[in-house]
Amino acid sequence: MTWGITSPVTGAAMTGLTTPTYTHVADTAPDVNGKQVAVTALGGTQTGVTAHSVSSPFTITFWKQKVLKVLGKTNPVTGLLPSVPMNQYKVQTRKGVLPLAGQPAAVMDIQTVIRVPVGADAADPLSVRAALSAHIGALNQQSAGVGDTATSGVM
Repeated sequence: MTWGITSPVTGAAMTGLTTPTYTHVADTAPDVNGKQVAVTALGGTQTGVTAHSVSSPFTITFWKQKVLKVLGKTNPVTGLLPSVPMNQYKVQTRKGVLPLAGQPAAVMDIQTVIRVPVGADAADPLSVRAALSAHIGALNQQSAGVGDTATSGVM
């Protein structure tokens, strides 16, 4: 699998946004272990929302760790692994937002961190996929609620 989201991205249902879409172009990630896109145009009704600029970024980045871990040897007496390391992946969205009218943008940072026990990719890939499917599905299903909570503080 490769990280290669297609443009435009259809946004999830959210209070105050009507059929939001996000057109993006490939961008240079801050480091070699990331792939990044910059949102260059908005579709649907998103009054007051801005696309990417230097002073108000709107980027989506997928990260993997620079060196992926592998399983060590099992204990010769017990046959058990002494520890199970984790490989980590992260999806990060950065968006310039106004903290107060007339002020410069401050950067909002959203991160989903995925920590996969080493070996599960080969021994139990369907469970790894199921966990990701449920996680992304829950975020998508509760998109408007997450947005409401992030703007009202009420859960």
